[in-house]
Amino acid sequence: MQSAAFSLPSPSSHPYLKPRNFTSNPTFYPIRAISKGRDFSDSTNAISIPSFPKRSWSLSSSSPLPLRAWTSAPSLSKPSPLQLRATAAENAGEAGKSGSLLKTLELGLLFGLWYIFNIYFNIYNKQVLKAFHYPITVTAIQFAVGTILVAIMWTFNLYKRPKINGAQLAAILPLAVVHTLGNLFTNMSLGKVAVSFTHTIKAMEPFFSVVLSAMFLGELPTLWVVASLVPIVGGVALASVTEASFNWAGFWTAMASNLTNQSRNVLSKKVMVNKEESMDNITLFSIITIMSLILLAPVAIFMEGVKFTPAYLQSAGLNVKEVVVRSLLAALCFHAYQQVSYMILQRVSPVTHSVGNCVKRVVVIVSSVLFFKTPVLPINSLGTGIALAGVFLYSRVKRIKPKTKAA
Repeated sequence: MQSAAFSLPSPSSHPYLKPRNFTSNPTFYPIRAISKGRDFSDSTNAISIPSFPKRSWSLSSSSPLPLRAWTSAPSLSKPSPLQLRATAAENAGEAGKSGSLLKTLELGLLFGLWYIFNIYFNIYNKQVLKAFHYPITVTAIQFAVGTILVAIMWTFNLYKRPKINGAQLAAILPLAVVHTLGNLFTNMSLGKVAVSFTHTIKAMEPFFSVVLSAMFLGELPTLWVVASLVPIVGGVALASVTEASFNWAGFWTAMASNLTNQSRNVLSKKVMVNKEESMDNITLFSIITIMSLILLAPVAIFMEGVKFTPAYLQSAGLNVKEVVVRSLLAALCFHAYQQVSYMILQRVSPVTHSVGNCVKRVVVIVSSVLFFKTPVLPINSLGTGIALAGVFLYSRVKRIKPKTKAA
């Protein structure tokens, strides 16, 4: 197979090959192509190029590569500002798409962690409360583990340690009280009835939110909001009537949990408007967790005694290691899902967070029914479904603003 090569004849044989001045317009002048194995230097085979035209190549037919003429050296001029702006805009668009994809993946991961932590919290918490019938002590342990985690975050600068004053602590105290009561009542309900039933009752939270906001904040609900409360109340009533594990203690403690949790939301709007402007949700939750432990620990000792000890657990016929490990896991999951919930709230709108919370409740109910093999009647499932559909509808219509009448 022949290959193309280039040879340059001596300047004496061609007077046209005298040195030229290339400073003004440097140009490449191709000479001739010869085939390997043949000699074209004699007069019979040589290809005469008397004027060396600027746009000609003499190429062997066996050359495998097509060659194009070079008329001048590559341009060294700078791109115009318009071209630079177009390139920058294109790069910015690509970077924006990549950043948006990363944010979507991050948000999806947070929602997944929120649901997983909540599922495991309810499972471990229910297992502990079935064996260890001291809900005040269990709740205090959860606050204690949360306090340790907060101390670790602040000590190692995993999260910025806040600077708070006495006025802020006084404003946070009512929130800590209702937060403590809300979690205590939830654990008392979980100890009495099935996890699925407790969370079905807790679907009534929007009802309490509307009532308390109207009473203390003067926020009158729209007709759409009121209409969305009908399936919530009706679905919970239907599920309660047909619930196999129903008892009044579990029902009323779950209702009390709704009342206290929504009171916390109302208080945070009413009390913390001016005194908590520089405090984010995660910092606020961390401070509330510490204050809740300080509030509840003496109550637990006074009302239930010091029960969470190896000696007492052994005397009660319980597996010490199993109870301790599951209590710690429940406490870790409790604090983790609360922290992740506030992280999500910082990234999305309250409406999106409310919808995510509704989906979370569905996931918790279904997973607890499957794990504990809770007997569920079709009419009970219908009631739960109606209530949750009402919660979803409420989260959608809540953003509809009432029309203001023109003066």
